Amino acid sequence: MSRKPVQARAGERARIEILFDKPQLLGRLFGQYDQNLIAIESKLGVYMSARGNKIQIEGEAEAAARAREILTGLYNRIVQGQDVDPGMVDGVIQMSAEPTLEGIIRADAGDTPPVMIRTRKKTIVPRTGTQIGYMESLGRDDVIFALGPAGTGKTYLAVAQAVQQLINGSVQRLILSRPAVEAGERLGFLPGDMKEKVDPYLRPLYDALYDMLPTEQVERRIASGEIEIAPIAFMRGRTLSDAFIILDEAQNTTIAQMKMFLTRFGMNSRMVVCGDPRQIDLPGVGQSGLADAVRRLEGLEGIGTVRFGAADVVRHPIVGRIVQAYEGPDDA
Repeated sequence: MSRKPVQARAGERARIEILFDKPQLLGRLFGQYDQNLIAIESKLGVYMSARGNKIQIEGEAEAAARAREILTGLYNRIVQGQDVDPGMVDGVIQMSAEPTLEGIIRADAGDTPPVMIRTRKKTIVPRTGTQIGYMESLGRDDVIFALGPAGTGKTYLAVAQAVQQLINGSVQRLILSRPAVEAGERLGFLPGDMKEKVDPYLRPLYDALYDMLPTEQVERRIASGEIEIAPIAFMRGRTLSDAFIILDEAQNTTIAQMKMFLTRFGMNSRMVVCGDPRQIDLPGVGQSGLADAVRRLEGLEGIGTVRFGAADVVRHPIVGRIVQAYEGPDDA
């Protein structure tokens, strides 16, 4: 590599050397055109050079130590068979600076993730501290409210957990739902049968499913009824037992709809309610059913609430900056 050093932070300087025992994996660690190393350099203000199976890191002492943790963590994930992409790199960089769940010491980015989800197509690991808490709640609580902006993994991780439980037989079916509310647009009359009319509203749920399972399995399970994707109006009058139930875009439910949905809960089921309380598309003036439900139910036994912020956005980094620009700091 022949890049110019990035200006390091002020303070005590350090030079750290890392040796990797499987040099054949370093191409995946570095990324295309060394993009992963460049990302670490630019975020931490360090300079890295590589020769053979050795990487040398120069910079302010704490930043260099963090860079070592990040590289070690990413390398360990590759050894375990995980894919390393720019999103994972950004997530590990962020987690290297976060406190642990106990809030005492910094999390070690080199550790194996404390929780992961395995599906037919991929193994999913948390990319932020909030995602760790969310994934633990998905495996523990009966009803989970996941609140926060787009791109934080609320729905994606819920679908992943649902698919994992369907595969291992913990539940017999998946039920994925969302309100059919237009996002500030007037779409007019939609042609076709009922499925063709509502499918555009449910597309994000299909996308997540196809990312977890082979296409033929998704289609077969939908045809057999193991996976059901439907608007919230279709839930009325039912009891949903032995199921993993996900309600997406829940901020667009009315109070009556939310009460109806939550009371569909049956034996041996788990329910995840995802939404962004700051992005309500309900027509007219009225309180969101999501905000009302959280106010009434948060803290009850068996109910978990996880709040994501702009710092948890795991899409392109600019999405997090856009969210913060529109909505202000997370504690606003």
